[in-house]
Amino acid sequence: MPQLPEPFRRFLNRYPDVEKAHMELSLAVNRQGPLEERGRRLVRLGVAIGTQSQGGVKSQARQALQEGFTPDELRHAALLALPTAGFPAMIAAAEWIDQVLEEAP
Repeated sequence: MPQLPEPFRRFLNRYPDVEKAHMELSLAVNRQGPLEERGRRLVRLGVAIGTQSQGGVKSQARQALQEGFTPDELRHAALLALPTAGFPAMIAAAEWIDQVLEEAP
């Protein structure tokens, strides 16, 4: 597993109980619907793109790569944001995804 980003590590150190509750909530939400992990990952990536969350896009892209997504699939996810989230959000997400791809082993 790659090194966790420093802001997230600080959060874990400062608020371990909050992160534990957050993880439990995430697991409970995952169990509530019919989507498989691949679909859930794409939804999370799309939400991160739509909210223009650099950390979220990068985190979801890193996890997607670990789960077997291809670079073209991640780039397509960013491109799909164009009509809904707009050009600036799409361009930013594409750049963040490319940064993750450049850093990937």
